[in-house]
Amino acid sequence: MIQVEDLVKKYEIHPVINHLSFTVEKGQIYGFLGPNGAGKSTTMNIITGYIAANSGTVKINGFDILKEPEKAKQCIGYLPEVPPLYTDMTVKEYLLFVAELKKVPKKERKSHVEEIVERTQLRDVKDRLIKNISKGYKQRVGLAQALIGNPEVLILDEPMVGLDPKQIIEMRTLIKSLAKDHTVILSSHILSEVSAVCDHIMIISNGKLAASGSPQELQEMMHGRTELEIVAIGTKEHAEDILQKIDGIGSYEVESGDDADSVRIRVQTDGEKDMRKSLSLAMAEAGLAILSMNRVETSLEDIFLELTKSEIVFVENPKDNMEEKEESGDGSYL
Repeated sequence: MIQVEDLVKKYEIHPVINHLSFTVEKGQIYGFLGPNGAGKSTTMNIITGYIAANSGTVKINGFDILKEPEKAKQCIGYLPEVPPLYTDMTVKEYLLFVAELKKVPKKERKSHVEEIVERTQLRDVKDRLIKNISKGYKQRVGLAQALIGNPEVLILDEPMVGLDPKQIIEMRTLIKSLAKDHTVILSSHILSEVSAVCDHIMIISNGKLAASGSPQELQEMMHGRTELEIVAIGTKEHAEDILQKIDGIGSYEVESGDDADSVRIRVQTDGEKDMRKSLSLAMAEAGLAILSMNRVETSLEDIFLELTKSEIVFVENPKDNMEEKEESGDGSYL
């Protein structure tokens, strides 16, 4: 569906995108993660044809974005971080205008816009001026304009930014429903939302692809060792004496627990071997009563921080910086 090969984008001599390559398959929701300045928005702007790369190729459904821009862009619906809205129009007027720009046949425009309004749950505000609706509804209007023309690919840059918890849940549900008919790429700083919504996650660091896979695959990739947290009744010295005698433990930490006479133990075991049974038996035989034992799962936040911990953020010239610039809403993306 989308093929990005050896993409390079520089501002002056500084690379923002550094030989980036990845493939997006049809019918999935892809999450695009990275620290500020890592190149996420720049990559999206290149994919949509809004700016050009210094080198490399982008193909959308087989069409090169530079050589066949009109055919490639017909396959894409784009919601930038700042939606390109004309706030003095009503929601319905604006969407009809977008439908005309996207060359939806005139006899089909009204019914097509009504369908998009229903799909994005904008029925209650369709006759209101865009400047008078809430941030959450403005994001939906931005998503609705991306859906006009039924593009095969939706690219959503920070679609949940600035939304309250209720609006985030509603937007998450809406985006998941779109995967039935569209391939979706979204960037976000809300890692828990990416994990909840996306089938596949790509993490970009220093303009390169640091990791790619499903949330489960990324967790498995980071699981060099299994970590357990144990709360037991006993002393720190007693617990350390037991742990030193158990084979298969890579490292451990013991500290005082929250309850009187308790200790909290964090154990990292070699490989992915399940040590819970042998730990339980050894501690029980030594008279150390276990109150709880839990496997510590690697979170998406842990993976993200580990893969991007060496990130050096370069701030480009503000006049040229497409990564941080707020779009003016002049319709350039339509």
